[in-house]
Amino acid sequence: MAYSHHDDSFFIESDEPNFERMNARHAAKMAARQRQDIIGSELSRLAGEEYLEDILQHMANMEEETLADANLIDMQREVQWFMRPYLIDFIIEAHAAFTLLPETLFLTINLLDRYCSKRVVYKHHYQLVGCAALLIAAKYGDKKDRVPQITELNNMCCGLYDSGMFTQMEMHVLNTLEWAIGHPTVDFFTQLMAAEERDDAEVEHMAAYLCEIALYHRDFVSTKPSMMARASLALARAILGRPEVNDGEWAHTENVTLLTLSQHLSQPSPTLARKYATPELSRVSQKLSDFMAEQAALARRVADPPTPPMEMSTKPSHIYSTPQKGHGGAPCYQGYLTPPITPDGVHFGNGQNIAYSMDRQKINGTRVSYRT
Repeated sequence: MAYSHHDDSFFIESDEPNFERMNARHAAKMAARQRQDIIGSELSRLAGEEYLEDILQHMANMEEETLADANLIDMQREVQWFMRPYLIDFIIEAHAAFTLLPETLFLTINLLDRYCSKRVVYKHHYQLVGCAALLIAAKYGDKKDRVPQITELNNMCCGLYDSGMFTQMEMHVLNTLEWAIGHPTVDFFTQLMAAEERDDAEVEHMAAYLCEIALYHRDFVSTKPSMMARASLALARAILGRPEVNDGEWAHTENVTLLTLSQHLSQPSPTLARKYATPELSRVSQKLSDFMAEQAALARRVADPPTPPMEMSTKPSHIYSTPQKGHGGAPCYQGYLTPPITPDGVHFGNGQNIAYSMDRQKINGTRVSYRT
């Protein structure tokens, strides 16, 4: 029964060559894939450099065509601007909960504003429109496994809407915008300018924080993303003490955008400040808060300068000493003080006033004591 003898070493020795062949084959595939990635990246870089001007021109045309009009949103009867910060807070929290890409957030707000500039929105549907815009933006440019589910969004809305209402509103937004979803977001231009000007990660995080602060305010609804990106980068460098890049003159509208943005930094949303208080985002919200506190203290010092100290006499004096003539002491008078003698001449005083004063002394019976 020798054939029934079981030898464990037989199976172990027979598996080793196959395992080595599998490892070698897998390593060869990985090496080939890496070479393909390198070649693809190089081709993309060369193609990007060749067609960069055409790409930027196309993006400039797109940002003009897909820009929302704040004046049309002003015509909304129920949706008012004071409601906007609450909806933006909700969208930012949902965006962070699903770990979506930064451009998805800016595209969501763009779709929301474009829809509100074309359709009348009831206030109880305002949050539903924001959820529909978030769904569309996530499906358009984000990863499929991160796209929010309708049930998840409905839970975040505390069951305020039926599940079918999300799908209906999503289709209504798409039809209203004629399925024109693509929009060059401010995040795209910020990354492009930061790479060209070699800004560090801290400047990029601060610029992103400033751009998201701008989402809360009406003043920037109709601002071009490229203009907002340039203004936010310049302001971020100023806040962090980085030197400004001299890249030509600024247009008047760009200067106005920069000045207006600097006026909205004192009280950012607490929800947004918590988002940018993490180490991954360089804690730029705290750095901005410190910068604004320093600017406020400087403004107070300029408006209310400290009173200079009074100069005290260094020569000691005795309160019981009698002033002597010729030593700078004031003479001691009894009765009323002797009025000063008015010099003669046309350039001194008015004789009528002097006479009037002397007449008043006679009338009042005042006795003036002259002492030498």
